[in-house]
This record gives sequence, structure tokens and C-alpha cells, in this order.
Amino acid sequence: MAGLPLSFAEPLLLLGLLSLPVLWWLLRVMPPRPRRIEFPPTRLLFDIAPKEETPSRTPWWLTLLRLAAAALVILAAAGPIWNPQTGIAASKLPLVILLDDGWSSASSWDARIRAADELVADADSDRRGVALVPLSEPARDITLMPAGAARVALRQLAPKPYSVDRVETLTALGRFLKSTGDCDIAWLSDGVDTGRGSEFTEGLGKVIEGRNLTIFSGGAPSAQALVAAENAAAKMTVKVLRTETGVAGGTVRAVDAKGSPIGEARYAFAPQERETEAAFDLPVELRNDIARLEISGERSAGAVQLLDRRWRRRAIGVVSGSSSDTAQPLLASTFYLSRALSPFADIRLGDRGAPQQVIAQFLDQRLPMIVMADVGTLSPEIRDRLNAWIDQGGVLVRFAGPRLAQADDDLVPVKLRKGGRTLGGSLTWEKPQHMASFAADGPFNGLTVPKDITVNRQVLAEPDAVLATKSWASLEDGTPLVTGEHRGKGVVSLFHVGADMRWSDLPMSGTFVEMLRRLIDMSGYTSTPGPGVASDPAAATVAPLRTLDGFGAFGPPPSTAKPMPADYRDRATSDHPPGFYGPAESPIAVNTLASADRIAPIDTSGLKAQHASYTNTEPRDLRGIMLSTALALFLIDAIVVAMLGGGIAALLRRRAAPAVLVLAFVLAAMSPSPSRAESSDDFAIKSVSQTRLAYVVTGNADIDSVVKAGMSGLTLFLAQRTALEAGDPVGVDPAHDELAFFPLIYWPIVPGAAKPPQDAINKIDAYMKQGGTVIFDTRDAVEAPPGDNGGAQTPAMQTLRELLSTLDIPELEPVPREHVLTKTFYLLRDFPGRFNNGQTWVEALPRDDDDEAAQRPARGGDGVSPIIITSNDLAGAWAIRPDGQPMLPLTPGEPRQREFAFRAGVNIVMYTLTGNYKADQVHAPALIERLGQ
Repeated sequence: MAGLPLSFAEPLLLLGLLSLPVLWWLLRVMPPRPRRIEFPPTRLLFDIAPKEETPSRTPWWLTLLRLAAAALVILAAAGPIWNPQTGIAASKLPLVILLDDGWSSASSWDARIRAADELVADADSDRRGVALVPLSEPARDITLMPAGAARVALRQLAPKPYSVDRVETLTALGRFLKSTGDCDIAWLSDGVDTGRGSEFTEGLGKVIEGRNLTIFSGGAPSAQALVAAENAAAKMTVKVLRTETGVAGGTVRAVDAKGSPIGEARYAFAPQERETEAAFDLPVELRNDIARLEISGERSAGAVQLLDRRWRRRAIGVVSGSSSDTAQPLLASTFYLSRALSPFADIRLGDRGAPQQVIAQFLDQRLPMIVMADVGTLSPEIRDRLNAWIDQGGVLVRFAGPRLAQADDDLVPVKLRKGGRTLGGSLTWEKPQHMASFAADGPFNGLTVPKDITVNRQVLAEPDAVLATKSWASLEDGTPLVTGEHRGKGVVSLFHVGADMRWSDLPMSGTFVEMLRRLIDMSGYTSTPGPGVASDPAAATVAPLRTLDGFGAFGPPPSTAKPMPADYRDRATSDHPPGFYGPAESPIAVNTLASADRIAPIDTSGLKAQHASYTNTEPRDLRGIMLSTALALFLIDAIVVAMLGGGIAALLRRRAAPAVLVLAFVLAAMSPSPSRAESSDDFAIKSVSQTRLAYVVTGNADIDSVVKAGMSGLTLFLAQRTALEAGDPVGVDPAHDELAFFPLIYWPIVPGAAKPPQDAINKIDAYMKQGGTVIFDTRDAVEAPPGDNGGAQTPAMQTLRELLSTLDIPELEPVPREHVLTKTFYLLRDFPGRFNNGQTWVEALPRDDDDEAAQRPARGGDGVSPIIITSNDLAGAWAIRPDGQPMLPLTPGEPRQREFAFRAGVNIVMYTLTGNYKADQVHAPALIERLGQ
């Protein structure tokens, strides 16, 4: 209605508004003007001043009030609905729902599912069959099903973490439409073209053959994505993509492999631009620790960029044995090497001191890769250190030169002939050679072979049976240009030409840069000084380790995930979903989008279709509000008429005291604020009607929402795994609410929060002494400094210390392995939450005698520990969103960490409810024996 989200169930009744002018005229003439009758004695009354006067006609403002009330009644009769459902008109034809379920649909998945559910509900009321067609599953059989079965199938769908090729579904859709006949089609689009979008819309127009088509788009958050992360010399950059111009900017977060935040970078889009850049200006050591970039507030796999060791900026040592490098630096081999390596690594030039001293310094620094240009004879000590460094994972790249040609060195992949081979000189018949090929099993496979590179001189390898297997690049005459081999965990490679322009023009080519980049990819990296790890030549394929779901959250690999080649660099697919592959110590990242991928809005202008938008709020019927308002206006009208007619004044004169009492009663009845006693009674009835867990409301909206979701998630888990069916968790304020109703209270500690008043502290003390248990969670295990006492130095722990300073708490100890808490329901070793490196503390129990302890599998005291302290953020691990997905990621995010966090919560709840009965069970044989005596 005029651009407003308002519709009417019976729009024809709005014609009643046309009667308002007639009603205006009738109200204006009522009451009628009185007739004038001449009565002589009236002259005696002229000098008496009247105390009350009655108007001859209705005042204009009272007429307007009555018209407004009448208009509200007419509008209410027409059935006004705010945010109405926009979809397909009522029909008896079958309904086909095409659902975009790629990564780009994840950010608006809830709105899409809500729209589909409304369509299925309408089809159910019309007794129509429904066919559900996820566009990510071209092989899925398309059949009509009852609306109830369609609703169940809809709830089982989830967005895929990769781009969907919609075109592949057209074949199956065409076969289904031919067999079904006429039907209504609804396409729930995400509005994103990730490729072949125009081909799909053209094919869809041919397949539907004039059937009714409704396209849902708009009204939901548009998709954003991250691509092309690059760890440059000064900063790390990543490109941010959008499809619509409505998103002005945002924040990209950087986290490490354990989920700990490293930094944030703001980005902003220029008007009408769909691409921008976010930059992290951080030290190279921190940038090398980044394992995941993600757009804050964006829930999709496309908004996540995973980084592995290929994105880490390595430190590479370059040393030259030629003295001319100092005399003519712009012609030196170190100049060409620095220019070729600097885009991908931090270069450390060994330009001061002898080459052997520089190499020793590089080995002390534990660099992952060393480049030696024309370094000849090495001392036995340096040679042994280099061999050990290579075995541990170092990558050694050597370049030939006059010194290497005359040396007898075994730090080369092949045995060399002494002296060099000169091509194209005046004393030789041989012509300069060009590059011929790259080995198919070498690191340079896939590079384009340049035809403009000329080699004038080289060192030759002694022919043997394994020379061909070690040749990574060859010249036209078959002699090797680059050789290499794996030794231990490392690599040794040799360029049979120099690193400057004297022997060849290879250093001037772009191929030289790409060859060195491939060698850098083979080198390892450690954030602290240590040996690097080179790639394993035997690992032809790598298995999935952890993968992303459509919402960008880590999880175990699906059953459809397949191993991939170790050099896989393409975008994610259904066979290779995004995530980490290979060994846990050096995984390979696969992202949803490739570096060159871009996204754009899909063009549906060529389709003859109706268009509808998603709604983010539920429809609201306004009839009740309008009728209530009209009733209030009529009541005001009655009061005004009584006042104008003098009725209220006469009533007050006759019944002054009763009127005052009635007015006071009405005002008291209309008072909106209930008494504290009534509120307390309601709170008590709600708390004792069912067993409930409680949590302390901190006043921080973000923390309170996570804790509430966490306690709700634990309550649901208890109902699924145990016999306890607890009610919804209750947020309490220790200063005002009664705590005795709850067996367990979870208290998240907010750093810097004010200490509760002493009355609240006394209530908590009494609660714990009367059998209640309080879990104090500082939620800062990953923030604790290293060391034995690091956990006590965090801001949250300092706040907790201040809170407990006036509480009478018992002596505490870390939960022993034989404690009842580890065995109340599940057998546990520790109590993880979002983090798993924090300790859990309970009341220290008296130690048993050694003989008794050996016979008891569980320790127990006289009762339950009144206090439990942890820093693992239990509620953060329990927190579940309404769609069933975890609310927060875990650190380090092991596959079963969340399951064990829930089990820890079950053990704690059962411990508080049942006490140490499991410790008493072990005495059952002795009790039975005594009863027998």
C-alpha cells in the first residue's frame, strides 16, 4: 500500500470510507437547532447569568473525533495486516520451489527458509502438492510430496559451503515439468551470480514454458565474500566483495589456528563499487600466525578466507660467493635474487662477512630457506650443519658460477663435472640453448615454457641412471637446467646457471620469479625460530582434516568429501569442500572462492515473472489495535458529550464523595506497575514449578545473551541424554531475587565489573552454605600469560578475587582425577568449554588413607562443593542459535570438544542434584556384609 508493508484481507470494505463525508454532515447537524417560541415572561430571565450553556451544534473537533473512530472501525473490518506475506496467489496447481542453497544464501538463510515455510503452509491449506528443488543437488529426484513431508524435508536442508552451478539442475527440472504439467513455480533466489547466471535464467525461461513464475529476492542481507588474501612486504591485504551497493563497509577479523583474535581491519566501499580492500598493518610475525580471515557479522563460508603456510611470509637468507656483488651491486646476483624473492618473502642478505660466517648465522637463525649463489668450497663443519638442517626440513637452493664449477661439493642434487660448458663462443661449435620443458613430477609443472630464454654457459651433471628423475627443467639438448632432490624432510635444488646475467638471461624473466615462488612454497615456516618443514614428495593426495559448513563454522568432514591433490589450488567443490586438508601440523587450505573469482547480482530481467521480497518480521494483524483505539475514541466522545451537557457536573454535585472513590479506584486499576510482592510471588511460582538452572545477569547484553543461549543449550542436552527435563533457565539478580529455588547458578565474570553490594554477597554466602553451587567462569583461559601462575593474572581473575574477598569460601583444589565430579554421569578427565587449557577448581576434600584410596574409585566428601571455578567459558560452548548451529567457535576447535563440553555440563548438573552418591556406592559390598552379620 503506497510503498508501506501493509495489506488488507477484505480491501472492498475500504469503500466504506466514502461514507465519511455523509457522516460528517449528519454529525454537524446534530443536535438540531432549537425552534424559537415567543414567551412574554422570558423577559424576566434575561438578567440571570446562566451557569451552564449547551452548544447549539456539535463542535468541529468532536466531529473529527467521531469520524476518526468510524474510520478505524471501517479499516479494522477490512482486515489490515502489517508485513503481509508476499508470495504466490491462491491456486489449486502443484507448487514447485526452487531454492538457492549455495554459500551465498547462508547470510539470509533464515529469511529464505521462512519464506519457503510460508509457501508450504499456503499450499497445505489449498491441498496442493509441493516439489522441493535445492539447486545444489542436480542428481536429486524431483517428486511431488504432501505439504507436511515437504516441511520436514525443508528443515533438513542447509546451505552448502561452495558455489552452486544452477544450470546443472535444469535437465532434471525440465523432465519433471513435462511429466507434471501445469504448476506454479517459486524461485527463492539469493540474488548472486557466481558464474553462468545468464545461462541459467535463459534456460529457466525455456524450461518453464509460460508457467507462473514468482522470484523472491530483496528484503534480506546481501552476500559478501573474501578473496585474494596476500601477505605483502608491509601488510596483509584481502579483497572484500559485495553484490549490492547497500552495504557501505564493515570489519574483517583475523584469528590464529586456535581461534584467538590477532587483529581487525576496517573496509569501506566506494559508491557503486562492488570490490574494496581490507589491510592488516601488523608485524610479519603476527601476520604469519593468521589462519583465518572473516567478515564480522557475516555468516557464510564465502566470508571466510583460510590461510595456510603458502600465505606465510618466510624469511630467506641469500648469500653470494662473488666479490663483484659488492663492487657492482646493480649487476650482482643478489640484486636479481632480491627482486625476484621480495614479493613473497623477507630477504636477509649476507653482504657482510665471509660466506661461511653468513651461512652459520642463517643456520643459527633457523631460516626455512637459504639461497647460495656461486658459493664454492665449504668447511666440513658448515657442510655437516647444512646437511642436518636439510634433514630437518630446510630448503637449500644453489646457483652455479665459476667457484661452484671448480669445487668438489656434495651439497648438490647431482654429481657435477668440473669446469663449465660454454655455448656460442668463438672457440665452440655449440649454439646457445633455449629452455625445452619442465618435469611433470617436479615443482615447476604447469608453468609455461618460455622460448625467449637463452643459456650461454652452464655446469654439466654427470650422466647416470637417476639424472632424469632429478631434472626439474631441461634445455633443448636434454641437459638439465634445474635439478633437485628431497633429503629427509628437506630439499636441495641447483640452478645450473648463475643468478646474474653473465651465464643466461633467465634472471630477467618472469619465469625466474615463478620458479623461485614454487621453491618458496616447498619451504616450511615456524613462528618462532626453528627448522622449517618441506613438503613430502610421497604425499600425492591429502585427506580432509576440518571443513567449513555453509555458515562458515568448522566441523568434521562430511562423508562426501574426498582426498585432493597436494598441489590443489582451485576453489572448493562438493568433492573438496572448503577447509583444511592434510596433516594437522601443516594443513593445506581450500577456500570457497578462488583468487580471481568475483560476484555480481544476477539479472532476471529476461524472465517473465512476478517478483516478491523476503520479510524479516512476522505478519501482524492490526484489527485488534484499531478496534481498541476506536473503542477508546468512542469512550472519550461519551465523556466529552456528558461534560458538554452538564451531566458530570450534576453527578458530582449529588454524589461528590462516591465519585471521588470511583475515580480513585479507576486510577488504581489502570496503574501499570505491579507490586513487588506480586512480582516476587510470580518469580517463586515459576522457579519451583519445575527444576531450572539459573545464571547471574551481568548487565552486559552480549555476555547475557550468550550465557542464556548456553544454559538453554545445556538444558536441551540434559533432556536428550538424561532423565532430567528441566525448565527454561532463569536469569537472577543476587541483590533482589531469591536464590534458594535453584540447585546451580552460573556466574560469568566480566572484567572490571563493580563488586555486588554486601547484602548480595551475604545472600550468595547463605545460598552456598545451604547446599547451592555457584560456577564462577572467568572465560579467559586463552588470555592467561604463560607460566604456572598465569591464570591468576588476568583481569577477569582479579575481578573474581575481589568478589570472593568477603565470601567465606572453603579451600580449593584442581579437580582430582578420582573426584566424584568426573564420574557422576560420564567418565571425564577434564572439563572443557570454548577453551580446553584452563583448570577447574572445586572444594578441597580431605585425603583418604592410602589403603582406603586404593579400594575407592571415587572421592567424595560430606556434600557437594558449593563453588566451582573455571576459565574455559562453559556457556560459550553450550550456546546454540535458534537454528541449532553453535553460536561461538571453539579453541582449538577439536572435533569432539563441544560434545565433551556438554558432557562436562551434564556431570556438573548431576553432581549438584545427586551429590556424592557414586562415592557411597563403592561401600555397598561392605554394607551388605555388615547387614548379613
